[in-house]
Amino acid sequence: MLNKATKPQPLPAQSDYIFTSESVSEGHPDKICDQISDAIVDRMLSEDPYSRIAVETCATTNFVGLIGEVRGPASVTKEVMEQVARDTIKKIGYEQDEFHWKTVQVDCRVHAQSADIAQGVDAGEGKDEGAGDQGIMFGYACNETEDLMPAAIQYSHDILRLLAEDRHKGILNMLGPDAKSQVSLEYHNGKPVRANSVVVSTQHNEGLSQDDIRDIVIPYIMKVLPAGWMPSPDELYINPTGRFVIGGPVGDSGLTGRKIIVDTYGGSAPHGGGAFSGKDPTKVDRSAAYAARYVAKNIVAAGYAEKCTLQVSYAIGVSKPISLYVNTHGTGTVDEVEIAQAINKVMDLSPRGIREQLKLNRPIYARTASYGHFGRKPEADGGFSWEKLDLVKPLQDILG
Repeated sequence: MLNKATKPQPLPAQSDYIFTSESVSEGHPDKICDQISDAIVDRMLSEDPYSRIAVETCATTNFVGLIGEVRGPASVTKEVMEQVARDTIKKIGYEQDEFHWKTVQVDCRVHAQSADIAQGVDAGEGKDEGAGDQGIMFGYACNETEDLMPAAIQYSHDILRLLAEDRHKGILNMLGPDAKSQVSLEYHNGKPVRANSVVVSTQHNEGLSQDDIRDIVIPYIMKVLPAGWMPSPDELYINPTGRFVIGGPVGDSGLTGRKIIVDTYGGSAPHGGGAFSGKDPTKVDRSAAYAARYVAKNIVAAGYAEKCTLQVSYAIGVSKPISLYVNTHGTGTVDEVEIAQAINKVMDLSPRGIREQLKLNRPIYARTASYGHFGRKPEADGGFSWEKLDLVKPLQDILG
């Protein structure tokens, strides 16, 4: 039997390593589906802010399917949802022979929300609004970038976002909508110092060579990475298969909710398992993950940790969270118990409290469905409200 003197101690965290995160573009098959699902959420919330929505999309060659449950305005018919899907595909830029916004078959099988689920979520006499499901949600922030995000996922998003912006402007009209990126960063003493490698695969028009695509893409990588961070030329993998003309749902099927690590922290933090897109804010899979990011970001911004992970859990139909966990990974300047107590004073983590504090009953979701739900700038109409830093002062008033 081990005594206290011989009890093994945990090894210190590795301080020198390479860490990789990936992103996918708005034209990736899974992201097409996320955007259609969230465009339907926005359409319903714009007509009834208290609509209940759980809509998933699948896509393949010449086909889009819509399934799920809703409770909302009668004006958002199946025909309206089908048109929303076409409009979203058009906005992304798909006009391929076998996947064109005009001619793709759209089959809507969305039906009414279950009465059993509704009674658990709805507020009633002596009962506040309950969580839309059980589950665990995580939030994370760190000081690796200005937006308090892990650097690898932030740079992966930024490369694809800049390429997409110039594609929409017509500057890169030789590129297609489908693309993926992957950034591997070298860490010393737990801090990122340079890119070890970068992978970018982007759909392109017939006739372009791998060297042509390399010449197009590398300036965008250079624009995103900090000065002095570029990897060696032989560690830049641009369209490594040599050809990427067939893309989107013609090349691979898509499904809502399959890119949850891309949507969050690129693997730098845990994920509870629930997807975001296609869900209204009574679904704590979405709203509580936003709230956890909001609180974690403000804790780091207030100077109480260099990185912070939050976990919050819920039971279906129950208004209060079941648990709250705070981990500052050994970087905290204040005891984690005190931070948790302060969180409960500055943020109501009930489903209703989250919705009202972050003003989530608005059509602000389609924009979240590509290039990450976190690390974005708060917008004037309430988009990305969970990225605001307005809890810094209230936390400081409590914690000093």
